[in-house]
Amino acid sequence: MKKLLLVLPRNDRGYWGGVSKSGKAGFVRLSLPAIATLTPEHWDIEVLDARTTTVNYDQKVDLVGITAFTAEAPSAYEVADGFRKKGVKVVFGGIHASALPEEALQHADSVVVGEAETLWKQVIEDFEKGELKTIYRSEDLPELFDMAITRRDLLDKSMYASFYSLQATRGCPYNCEYCAVTAFFGNKFRTRPIPEIIDEIKGFDTRDFFFLDDNITGKPGYAKELFRELIPLKKAWGGQTSINVAKDEELLDLYAKSGGKYAFIGFESLNEVNLKKMNKSWNSPNGYKDAIKRIHNAGINVIGSFIFGLDDDDPSVFQRTYDFIMENNIDAPQFHILTPFPGTRLYKTMDEQGRITDRDWAKYHTGEVIFEPKGMTAEELQKGYWWTYHKTYQWSSMLKRCFRSPRNLVYRVGVNLSYRNKARKMPDVSL
Repeated sequence: MKKLLLVLPRNDRGYWGGVSKSGKAGFVRLSLPAIATLTPEHWDIEVLDARTTTVNYDQKVDLVGITAFTAEAPSAYEVADGFRKKGVKVVFGGIHASALPEEALQHADSVVVGEAETLWKQVIEDFEKGELKTIYRSEDLPELFDMAITRRDLLDKSMYASFYSLQATRGCPYNCEYCAVTAFFGNKFRTRPIPEIIDEIKGFDTRDFFFLDDNITGKPGYAKELFRELIPLKKAWGGQTSINVAKDEELLDLYAKSGGKYAFIGFESLNEVNLKKMNKSWNSPNGYKDAIKRIHNAGINVIGSFIFGLDDDDPSVFQRTYDFIMENNIDAPQFHILTPFPGTRLYKTMDEQGRITDRDWAKYHTGEVIFEPKGMTAEELQKGYWWTYHKTYQWSSMLKRCFRSPRNLVYRVGVNLSYRNKARKMPDVSL
């Protein structure tokens, strides 16, 4: 029996990709357990999450598969080089390798470009014949019928803060300039058959789970049907959605009734010019306040995402964003420094303008400045990012937001404490 080792690398610089104080990683990443499902039964498979487990280069392995986000690429290359020195073949996949396959091939024998579901069987067959190709390219976006159910049995449940997650859709109907999602999954919005989703959720031995979809309400009619089917399960869940969910009263009501306790929403900016430039003009700061109120009234917590360093930002953006958050009681905000990921339109534009100042991929975790901002210095941007986190997650700010309502209080407290721990890893600076 041949041995396949599937490795998820780590990033030790970022505030989001590591492990908690308890030694647990965050969400389970689905790609490698799904690949395990697609691997023939005569293979012995191990999934190794390097966020929690040390890589053993001396174990007997026939083939290594690695996937990585951009910030994890240096770790991925280190793992790949370690096994190749032992004579083991390595296959790369994922967003970063798909964007820069020639770079990945400097550390691997083969690269899968795009979604791997339709290609993995061929990769394995070619390896077994000794005919592994250097590049396998997914020409078509696979439909989501009969999706491979992730091999959660290959994972140690105790090592994750959130073990149960799944996908109902892929792609995003929008095409934001900075986003790597549409660069990888495309902006065709694909949906999975709802009975298959319900069957998978029924197999969870927990009440809580998370939809990893980039926009669970991207197709409102589909989302409503899904939420209606979720209601009898009496589960509790969260997911990512757009601010547009607040415009559809029925959709918002079903989101809450189906167990949706929180919604991750990308507000990104309070500036109309910034939103238009990033191709996110459907977001309107003028409507944010009313939308947040509608979502709160439905009993749903708002986890809001904001990006700093956009071209129309100046040093006043940090105080203005904090004031907005507190005024509107955004339950658990998170902040990101604009990051031009390879494969995105933003990367191409900034590269052509000569504004990218650092290509150490380990710094591409949205918490470090790796480009030349327009409206402030790089130092002002970095310090402003740190200041906003500390200000937002000081005790007085947290308590005001957490105790805005008794509904879903436990979820608010939990996520605020988690984000406070991340903020405490950052330097405490003044503006």
